[in-house]
Amino acid sequence: MSVLLKSATKSSSRQSAPGAGKRPRSGWKRLSLGTGLFLLLLLCPHLASADVLKIVVDDTIHPITEEFIGRALDQARARRSEALLIELRTPGGLETSTREIVEKIIASPVPVIVYVTPAGSRAASAGFFILESADVAAMAPGTNTGAAHPVMLGGGKMDDVMKEKITNDSAAFMRSIVSKRGRNVQVAESAVRESKSFTDQEALAQHLIDVVAPSEQELFQQLETKTITRFNGEKITLHLAGKPVNQLDMTLKQRILAFLMDPNVSFIVLAIGLLALYVEFNHPGAIVPGVVGFFFVVLAVFALNVLPVRYTALALILMAFVFFALEAKFATHGVLTIAGITALTIGALLLVDTPIPQMRVHLWTALAVSVPLGLITTFLMGIALKARRAKVTTGVEGLIGEIGVARTPLTPEGKVFVHGELWSATASGPVEIGEQVRVRAIDGLHLRVDRLATPHPQATARISDLT
Repeated sequence: MSVLLKSATKSSSRQSAPGAGKRPRSGWKRLSLGTGLFLLLLLCPHLASADVLKIVVDDTIHPITEEFIGRALDQARARRSEALLIELRTPGGLETSTREIVEKIIASPVPVIVYVTPAGSRAASAGFFILESADVAAMAPGTNTGAAHPVMLGGGKMDDVMKEKITNDSAAFMRSIVSKRGRNVQVAESAVRESKSFTDQEALAQHLIDVVAPSEQELFQQLETKTITRFNGEKITLHLAGKPVNQLDMTLKQRILAFLMDPNVSFIVLAIGLLALYVEFNHPGAIVPGVVGFFFVVLAVFALNVLPVRYTALALILMAFVFFALEAKFATHGVLTIAGITALTIGALLLVDTPIPQMRVHLWTALAVSVPLGLITTFLMGIALKARRAKVTTGVEGLIGEIGVARTPLTPEGKVFVHGELWSATASGPVEIGEQVRVRAIDGLHLRVDRLATPHPQATARISDLT
């Protein structure tokens, strides 16, 4: 750009003859300055984009992790970043999400650096595949990786043929990655077939990773002017030392979904939603429990939709609420309540079909939710059933069975005093003034009564108080 400015100045000097005045020289200066500023503006986005984009993945590998890494790769390409740095610490995750992430890393036009850090972290199972797929695989001192043997969802035992098929498929996937990255294929395959794990120094010595660095700055220093071979065979030289590092965080939607992707959280949200709907069904018109319950159930379904869920577990959870309702109806002295709590606990433990402990509902979470929920649900259902079975004490229906006193002779019709009111009544037999009667039925505004052979003492006291 300075060359352009000098050339324009020289050209301006040549055209400024003696005595030509100051106006032409001033015009050429403005033109050259404007051209330079225009070119500078064109170059600014490219100069400003020479940074390193960084993300932190500290979770199990699931569809939200895949979406987050994919978004980071797109941002790095759009910004023309020098590299994408992925700080990785994970116990493993879902095989489908892992393959999607590896495919995106391999296809990325921007070099990808996967860095297992800080000390004490790991990139196990699915994390090992992601680490090996990177253009640069790095680990901090005190970290470990490996243990990438495939495990059947649900932790069940596979037959020998199926086990061999899945293992061979995963081993071939690992070989296809590592061989193109120029790393130790045989040792990497042993992590799949024999579940071997490696410390940072073991991984470096056996050429599974490229760098061991205690910090991000040290990592960039070691990679300065290092030539790497991309997956497509292209060779590029890294210049990362001193480059600005910009961190990309999850969006609000991704943070919420990542939080809900914890099966313990999903189960609690689902249980609260079902309890709120249960309250709404027992108290129609309350509105608030129904709205809250619907919202929580939708959130839980949204999260569970991207997890490998067992539908039999959902059936057990729904069956638990049926047991709670039956306990309140038939009063089995706690037998059905215990059955419901057991069904809810087992359903929670089996809800997510994955071999990774971090992606399953913990026993204490299942018990902490199931026991109180079972007791609360049974209590609420008991109150609702008692209210429905209770005798009506208001309105016309509340008069049936009440005791009154004859104000006139009933032969068979006359007047009776019941509930502080004077009613026309018809008796089934003769009734004298002052004798007690019991209301048997109501026909419009006319009572049908029976004479009491034995006066009711409490009723006599009430009637005397009224008179």
